[in-house]
Amino acid sequence: VFSTDRIIAMSFPSSGKQSFYRNPIEEVARFLDTKHPDHYKVYNLCSEKGYDPKYFHYRVERLFIDDHNVPALQDMLKFTANVREWMSRDEKNVIAIHCKGGKGR
Repeated sequence: VFSTDRIIAMSFPSSGKQSFYRNPIEEVARFLDTKHPDHYKVYNLCSEKGYDPKYFHYRVERLFIDDHNVPALQDMLKFTANVREWMSRDEKNVIAIHCKGGKGR
């Protein structure tokens, strides 16, 4: 996990067998709800898989980027505008960004 005051980069919030070696989704939700209640948004950059956004109170944005690839310029501009808007709403707002492994995309 990489973290600044307002940006958290992590691996995929997983369930089932994958939660043994990736972040268990329930633990990620508990951490965000405890440390940043009502002030976080999760960005899923993984095109391969998703999860139920209810874990994060439906504050999930999805950007479909294939592993070992860069996003399309239009997608990157949309992403940065969305992040900028969320972060400017409140100085307490944070973002949690992930792909599959937490370091590629």
